[in-house]
Amino acid sequence: MLLRADWTSFIKRRAVELGFMACGISKAEFLEDEAPRLENWLKHGMNGRMAYMENHFDKRLDPRLLVDGAKSVISLLLNYYPPKEEQQPDDTLKISKYAYGRDYHFVIKDKLKMLLADMQAEIGEIGGRCFVDSAPVLDKAWAKKSGLGWVGKNSNLITPGSGSFYFIAELIVDVDLEYDGAIRDYCGTCTKCLDACPTQAITEPYVVDGSKCISYFTIELKDQIPTEVGGKFGNWVFGCDICQDVCPWNRFAKPHQEPQFQAHPDLKNLTPGDWREITHELFTELFRQSAVKRTGYAGLTRNIKFVLPEA
Repeated sequence: MLLRADWTSFIKRRAVELGFMACGISKAEFLEDEAPRLENWLKHGMNGRMAYMENHFDKRLDPRLLVDGAKSVISLLLNYYPPKEEQQPDDTLKISKYAYGRDYHFVIKDKLKMLLADMQAEIGEIGGRCFVDSAPVLDKAWAKKSGLGWVGKNSNLITPGSGSFYFIAELIVDVDLEYDGAIRDYCGTCTKCLDACPTQAITEPYVVDGSKCISYFTIELKDQIPTEVGGKFGNWVFGCDICQDVCPWNRFAKPHQEPQFQAHPDLKNLTPGDWREITHELFTELFRQSAVKRTGYAGLTRNIKFVLPEA
């Protein structure tokens, strides 16, 4: 037991040294509470055209099917909240704050690999895998289970004293560690996120219809955006932060300390006219290593024309 406590302590300390804002650990087991929720969400088509969400149903619920001999799920949070001076003004077209800097998949995967290597050096032979939003892992469920926050009415993980502007990642390993417990829900009677969502994607508290979300339309959907949601996107052309921006808990959000998440200096200065006339060369310059590349130049210009019909 002493070894287990020492290992756990080392992992959490090293995670903070690598720049993670928090680390929680839970036992690798079947997510019994999540199974009916996921099944119902898929049954009602709330994944839209995201057919991949229907794949690997069992693996999404049981990490032991992803990593042989899995014993522990180490959940980690990495802050991406940009400093005020980097944030885009409200009078121009906007992208979600998480995409300001370098693509988080690369940033976090590098940190996870270092953490796993350090664990192997400290503890000994450990089998495990790193996960960054690219495999069938229910990130928020594991982070909640490990006490890093609660899943709010907007379906985002919310952490007391920090808010929700952070990425979630995991290391699933084959070693027993000391486990954390879940915390309570502090949303209370607040409905700011439901009231603010312009497409009514939050159909009821704690349920988000992904097929109605602005992030889905501007990132995941590869076809033409339905005309019935015209005029509802405000000025969002890649992702959407509305349900986070209005969340009272995000008044506690503090600027990140990750140099790789620094925004391109020209981003906040783009006017609607600049966005309307964006060239492929400027797109490449602004978003060279950004997650915005996921939608591509064609996808972004489609979104711009949808938000600015005269474009």
